[in-house]
Amino acid sequence: MSSSDASLQRAEELLERLKTRVDALEASADGGGDVDEAIDGLAEIAEIAKEIEAEVQRARQAADAGA
Repeated sequence: MSSSDASLQRAEELLERLKTRVDALEASADGGGDVDEAIDGLAEIAEIAKEIEAEVQRARQAADAGA
């Protein structure tokens, strides 16, 4: 597996984690969830999004290096 493929696979795994966290946050909101819990959830979502962005950037760099 190439470096770019590994980065893309990691990004896909992170995307699934992000979707799960968003779903949990939406369920909490629908149930009248705690504001502090929502803030923590949003912070976690933001962190996962940053990780996805970093993996995509790594994939681009690896692909450019191989081109």
